[in-house]
Amino acid sequence: MEESLGRGVRGALGRAGEEAAAALYRRRGFSILARNWRCPAGELDLVASRGPLLVFTEVKTRSGSALGGGHAAVTWRKQRKLRQLAELFLALNGLRPGAIRFDVASVHVAPGGPPSVELFEDAF
Repeated sequence: MEESLGRGVRGALGRAGEEAAAALYRRRGFSILARNWRCPAGELDLVASRGPLLVFTEVKTRSGSALGGGHAAVTWRKQRKLRQLAELFLALNGLRPGAIRFDVASVHVAPGGPPSVELFEDAF
């Protein structure tokens, strides 16, 4: 029971972080093309577009600082996986954007406060 509660809390935290990141992109004039896009190879958190630019964003949400900033969790292996998923997304959707960027959104959710998003554009 405790374990499933933990997953539920983490899931809610992750959703709050993704919504905060998506809202930031919308304020900056982007359209959100996909959220939590899944395929057998994995998942893309956010895919956004503005003009010819397509942005694939990994969202890492934390409620404390014990594990460090969320951006630190995006290792070279995760980067490689995200590139592979981006290629699949483009192929399966028949997209040929003018430019592609990979961002990391590091979201901190303090208890009782609004989420804070630090966006690392062109992170890798």
